[in-house]
Amino acid sequence: MTQNETPDIIVSRLPVYLRALRHMHAQGKHNTSSQELGEWVGVSAAQIRKDLSQFGEFGKQGTGYKIDFLIGKLSEILNIERVWDVAVVGVGDMGHAIARYQGFRDRGFRVAMLFDNDPAKIGETIGSFTVRDGAGMISAIQEAGIQIAMLCVPAAVAQAVANQLVQSGVKAILNYAPISLTVPAGVRVQYLDPSIGLQRMTYYLE
Repeated sequence: MTQNETPDIIVSRLPVYLRALRHMHAQGKHNTSSQELGEWVGVSAAQIRKDLSQFGEFGKQGTGYKIDFLIGKLSEILNIERVWDVAVVGVGDMGHAIARYQGFRDRGFRVAMLFDNDPAKIGETIGSFTVRDGAGMISAIQEAGIQIAMLCVPAAVAQAVANQLVQSGVKAILNYAPISLTVPAGVRVQYLDPSIGLQRMTYYLE
């Protein structure tokens, strides 16, 4: 099955499986089953087998999965055997936190550039980074060949900044702004809005 044919809901579960497998590996485990993996991630064993079967046969009946092997295969499927450079746009509280976060590299990503349009922030040092002027963002991203960006700007300017990112050649945008973006075909947008997660939980509260 090709990338375009694989349902996005299946792709969205693969990183969750990978995270659980890495936790198992860190605990010294070498093998697992779809039942055990399902208990770790809250997905049925049948669903895990169905999801993985979209990409090949990775386990054996009766013996389950070799954790090292499955980690490698999922990393290959998700294209994270390499480290991807990421541009962060907007260095408010969220941008600062992302710039200082140390957990991206071992998951296939490296923050490479920070941008902001606020003159008070341009030139600021955050960790090992210097905040760049957003006015030069398009050419800087093009020259670096960066394809992934994290958008941490206010909703009022998010679409305009997304347009610039598309112009710079970015193909994947992780959007923290509470607004839906319009992008051309071939550009993927993933939304992270904590309020939506909270609202989904409050539905179940009395």
